[in-house]
Amino acid sequence: MHVTKNKRLLAAMEAANNTNGNGYGNNYECDIIRWFEYISENAGEVQRETLRRILEQNYDVEYLKKRLGDTKIQDMDACEMETLYTSLVPLASHADLEPYIQRIADGDTASLLTQEPITKLSLSSGTTEGRQKYVPFTKHSSQTTLQIFRLAAAYRSRVYPIREGGRILEFIYSSKQFKTKGGLTAGTATTHYYASEEFKIKQEKTKSFTCSPEEVISSGEYKQSTYCHLLLGLFFSDQVEFITSTFAYSIVQAFTAFEECWQDICIDVREGSLSSSRITLPKMRKAVLDTISPKPYLASKIEVACKKLESLDWFGLVPKLWPNAKYVYSIMTGSMQHYLKKLRHYAGDLPLVSADYGSTESWIGVNVDPSLPPEDVTFAVIPTFSYFEFIPIHRRKQDCNSAIDDFIEDEPVPLSQVKLGQEYEIVLTSFTGLYRYRLGDVVEVAGFHKGTPKLNFVCRRKLILTVNIDKNTEKDLQLVVDRGSQLLNKTGAELVDFTSHADIVNQPGHYIIYWEIKGDVEEGVLNQCCHEMDVSFVDPGYVVSRRTNSIGPLELCIVKRGAFRMILDYFVGNGAALSQFKTPRCTSNQVLVRILNDWTIKRFHSTAYC
Repeated sequence: MHVTKNKRLLAAMEAANNTNGNGYGNNYECDIIRWFEYISENAGEVQRETLRRILEQNYDVEYLKKRLGDTKIQDMDACEMETLYTSLVPLASHADLEPYIQRIADGDTASLLTQEPITKLSLSSGTTEGRQKYVPFTKHSSQTTLQIFRLAAAYRSRVYPIREGGRILEFIYSSKQFKTKGGLTAGTATTHYYASEEFKIKQEKTKSFTCSPEEVISSGEYKQSTYCHLLLGLFFSDQVEFITSTFAYSIVQAFTAFEECWQDICIDVREGSLSSSRITLPKMRKAVLDTISPKPYLASKIEVACKKLESLDWFGLVPKLWPNAKYVYSIMTGSMQHYLKKLRHYAGDLPLVSADYGSTESWIGVNVDPSLPPEDVTFAVIPTFSYFEFIPIHRRKQDCNSAIDDFIEDEPVPLSQVKLGQEYEIVLTSFTGLYRYRLGDVVEVAGFHKGTPKLNFVCRRKLILTVNIDKNTEKDLQLVVDRGSQLLNKTGAELVDFTSHADIVNQPGHYIIYWEIKGDVEEGVLNQCCHEMDVSFVDPGYVVSRRTNSIGPLELCIVKRGAFRMILDYFVGNGAALSQFKTPRCTSNQVLVRILNDWTIKRFHSTAYC
């Protein structure tokens, strides 16, 4: 088979993946950015060649054999192969692939989904659907993680140059791994990555090193890890170039914890010690004590700064304690948007830079415009990571009664045919054995980077509030809560976190929104907040149902401080890593509903539509 232009592009991809870059030097940045610009310009062709590579590697696995039969895909041109594949292989959900993945987990060594042996399984966070799912994890998973981290770092360094040899304060956490019935290692995708050779390579390539040793990252006890991350971050405070975590929530959680433990940290910095009451894990204690030494001058400096920060309600904590930090970097879209206000409070005048777009199943897009605020960020699809399709979706009309969601679908289109301004659900075919897999993410095409689309994350498709003919997405809920909490903010109080639940047990069914609040608020104000949220839902199905009383008044429940920490503890206790945790914005999980109701101290009912 002759070497095509597309194969040269993919050869360029592999060369970029194996480049021995030298930190954030100009050659390193230019090489990987030049590669991405090149494949972006030819995104449609690269996508077809990516699909060819996936199918040539895996065409005779059991899942594809059942659908493609004995078709000789090797003899087809790229367009013919693409057409055949999308006509014979149906769209799939995780439920369709689950029997194959379970057989792999149970020890079946046949080529079920991939020719490459699957030795690890990733666990999804479980916060969307209430249960964790197995997803295949291979060497390709780690390699694409390394590649997107290097690519994103190159774009960031153009705007926010950092010192070679500096450190990163990373609030990262591994979960406990376990063995499946068939002997495969199971854990979160982040856990697999932090234990991989690629994680070490990333630090060497970028010449930026995490403050914390592996024993802190992998402890499995997030409270102790957080304390050590903070302690080591302050010990190396002059060297820290930026602060990061997978999700914005983890950074907010860490600095909230710091408000309570800073005095103990000062003692440990001063004496080169480690609090025996806070840190009990022997391996972690040894690793941290081997790293630190007494720094009395630094401890005094931190103590003075913290006393002043306390009087300012910790505004500008980051630049005050990490004077050389250039920015704060994390995923800040979707359910993380709620934490932006608090994160900006801690960051002061430091930029917030949104991290890249991916899922447990695959990385999808890179932030090529790091100077944009998180609210405006888009993600340029990387056409070599998976083969992407896009299902055009449209909002249903008011009189349509669907129990699924408020979208209607058209036929999937390839990446090269997406249209500006259109919303889509992402479908991916991956190197890790997922074929025409419906990811469940709704995105909007906000522009193009060369020939590859730039996506704006809209919402999770399944994550909706619905009682009757009403359908409200995560994004709808966020807007409603923002409106309601504006009244709260005027009192000086703070909305710490929130979630919701559609109560369909009691009739008429109604929405319950749970708030955790910091500060004192009069009941009259909370009644107004409840009313404002109820009238802020603009979905026609909801408005009509409220007017006819087929949906009851919205209920606002105020929970005790610490309720959402209990939810975090529940997920972490069931195998999730803090790095992957996202507060579910809408839940039907009865354990979570029970926790929320047990911790509820006040209830308010809307008087709107009366």
